[in-house]
Amino acid sequence: MTQIAFIGLGNMGGPMAANLVKAGFAVRGFDLAESSKKAAAAAGIAVAASINDAVQGAETVITMLPAGQHVLDVWNEIVPLLEKGTLIIDCSTIDVGSAGEAHELAATAGLRSVDAPVSGGTNGAKNATLTFMAGGDPKAFAAAKPILERWVPKSSIAARQARGRRRRSATI
Repeated sequence: MTQIAFIGLGNMGGPMAANLVKAGFAVRGFDLAESSKKAAAAAGIAVAASINDAVQGAETVITMLPAGQHVLDVWNEIVPLLEKGTLIIDCSTIDVGSAGEAHELAATAGLRSVDAPVSGGTNGAKNATLTFMAGGDPKAFAAAKPILERWVPKSSIAARQARGRRRRSATI
């Protein structure tokens, strides 16, 4: 069973992580907000005491955070902790510059990464009817696809990281 760390268990991330648990994935999550942690635990998500605990032993790390600076802060913290080849999927709706910087950080450390901003809102997160505008290396996308398919009736790939984010920005 794939061990997934999910960072950001708020309005979008919480339901997304819960749907992974329902699909049979082992999910360990983290959020700063106590209310989000309580809701996640009630949904069957194993809640870690820290980001470091959440990512320990994870084969895949998913981030769903409010802004680019949050993503950069988290990725700067976790990238040194992850084994080479670990997959990181960022589902946050953030600026292209921050997304590119985060994915470059991952690539430099020998990690695989996929840029996968979403459309569909909280109802889409709860009902697993999101749309992803995913970008990344085709091999990284292939590794992410079984996870993305748990949330989405359709997905597509744009050739490189931040291309999905540009596509997402064009749909807003």
